[in-house]
Amino acid sequence: MNVSTGGRRIRSRGATAALVCAIILLPGPGYAAPGEPDPQPDKSIEEIRDELDGLYREAEVATEAYNGANEKAAKQEKRLTALRKDLTRAEKRVKDLHDLAGAAARTQYRGGDLAATGIQLLLGDHPEGALDEASQARQAMRGLVNVSETQKTAREELSEQTEAATKELRKLETSRSDKAAAKQKIEKKIAAAERIEAGLEEEQARRLAQLEKERAKEAEARWTESGGSSGGSAGKGKGKGGGPGGGTQVSGAAGQAVGFAMAQIGKPYVWGAVGPSSYDCSGLTSAAWAAAGHPIPRTSQAQWGGLTRVSLSSARPGDLIIYYNDATHVGMYIGGGRMVHAPRPGRNITTAPAASMPVLGVVRPGV
Repeated sequence: MNVSTGGRRIRSRGATAALVCAIILLPGPGYAAPGEPDPQPDKSIEEIRDELDGLYREAEVATEAYNGANEKAAKQEKRLTALRKDLTRAEKRVKDLHDLAGAAARTQYRGGDLAATGIQLLLGDHPEGALDEASQARQAMRGLVNVSETQKTAREELSEQTEAATKELRKLETSRSDKAAAKQKIEKKIAAAERIEAGLEEEQARRLAQLEKERAKEAEARWTESGGSSGGSAGKGKGKGGGPGGGTQVSGAAGQAVGFAMAQIGKPYVWGAVGPSSYDCSGLTSAAWAAAGHPIPRTSQAQWGGLTRVSLSSARPGDLIIYYNDATHVGMYIGGGRMVHAPRPGRNITTAPAASMPVLGVVRPGV
């Protein structure tokens, strides 16, 4: 082997590797990762607003999916725990019956067979003893048959319990997978929206805030035009609801729910949160009605599907306004054409026009 040639080869390879590393490390034009929004300065403020709304909307849809999967997983975990206890009891019963069957078999063996007992009756010196042994043998045989049948039933129950626990575990694994996928989507959409907002120029941010105010005014008019009720009043003082702004016309459980929701104003929206320091939209409404002594479903979709529906024109404080065709946002009506809700990531719980989003319908808890 030519040592010097080998050395040159090694040095050559080292130089090539260093060159490749240097090329990789050279600064180049920046590119957004696939699927990431690219803030463009030439976009109109309306386009930016629509893009942000779209991203936060997708995040909210994923949040409701997450909440649903989370609630389902919690129920499945509880069910699985109960099934495992049943399974443990069934296993113990099978073992106990197995031990009992062994004892019965030993008793029958000690009692001898009935044919031998018959011979003893005919030829033995003590026929009364043979009769006793025959009786014991018959009893042992009956006991063995009974234990065998009971053991078979117990084994079947054990098999059913095992199958049920296995199915429930698979369901739980699916729910956990759905929950993880929804979480990933939520975080991705929120991060994309936050990048856009962080890249806004000062003038763009000012115009965006102004656009939101204009849209809020338009929404107030839409509520009346759509036949929405203006009944009840959120007020500005302490009402019967027990919280700030719980209007004097609101009483009973509805008043307590409104009071609770109004007392949360200023707390941040956090997806998946149910209080007490932060909430998402359905977390706020479910916590408010739970505080009023009337627990309701956790998600906005379940609230829409499980609570009593009322017309828009008969909406009253405490009712829940469900938004979008897929029922993925909810707010609590407080009267005067307004509602209180947890809007979206980056915002705090606040009041807003009841028609600030497309209304699907109104539901009334506690009836």
